[in-house]
Amino acid sequence: MDRAITSVQNPRVRQWAGLLSKKGRDEAGKFIAEGIHLVKEALKAGMDVECVAYDCDRPLPDELAEVRANSACEWIPVSESVIAKCSSTQTPQHVFAVVNKRRCDESLLWRTEPPLVVLLDGVQDPGNVGTIIRSSEASGATAVILGRGTADPYNPKTVRAAMGSLFRIPIFEGDLLWYLTEARSRGIHVVSTAMNAERHCFEYDWTKATWFVVGNEGAGVSEEVSGGVDERISIPMLGQTESLNVAMATTVLLFEAMRQRTFPQIKIPVHDPKKLSRDK
Repeated sequence: MDRAITSVQNPRVRQWAGLLSKKGRDEAGKFIAEGIHLVKEALKAGMDVECVAYDCDRPLPDELAEVRANSACEWIPVSESVIAKCSSTQTPQHVFAVVNKRRCDESLLWRTEPPLVVLLDGVQDPGNVGTIIRSSEASGATAVILGRGTADPYNPKTVRAAMGSLFRIPIFEGDLLWYLTEARSRGIHVVSTAMNAERHCFEYDWTKATWFVVGNEGAGVSEEVSGGVDERISIPMLGQTESLNVAMATTVLLFEAMRQRTFPQIKIPVHDPKKLSRDK
């Protein structure tokens, strides 16, 4: 058995613990994936996993023992105190992986036909960002682009909320205005959500090349980014709720796009949502 690392003062442990901060992740180009599921998903997805650290006082879970044989990364037994030092949760899952960030090929944004790309403008909550990444992969979106003010995709909370989708769907970070200008120059239609838009999401034609922008939890899409949008659409609602959580709203749009693209035989009657609300 490999010699265990037991001291939290060990240089490697200090490096790993530093990845809990954005500054540490940015400087190292690495992040931590905690728990059996995320470690397994990172390895299955072919991520560049530097090492897997696991509690030396517990047997390696069967799920990980199976993938260990086919992995080229280093497997390091560590003490419970080391696990706690490198974990962002109060009840650590006794195993974590140190993963190198991916560099995705930006050209796929223009190669995919028809593209469906989600752009996040100032979405600050890591859980919302992770959920949107998860829904994007589940619905077959092309990629997710994170703009200024959006939570770090490698924040431990984001990584957990994405449930492994972070390892599979392409993620980009950058200036949304540049991306939107480039998309529109290539004939891609750009939409965003607005409560009082003239058309709702079930009327919109999601089968064409589309990028859509979702905004900050409280303020919505910024005025600056709104200038790069071709059209605004709404999500019709029958109850008294004024709006949906940004992750929920994005998921509704994504799965309507998936329905139109993948299951065109399933038709949704188009009604006036205001009339429906009056009739209830």
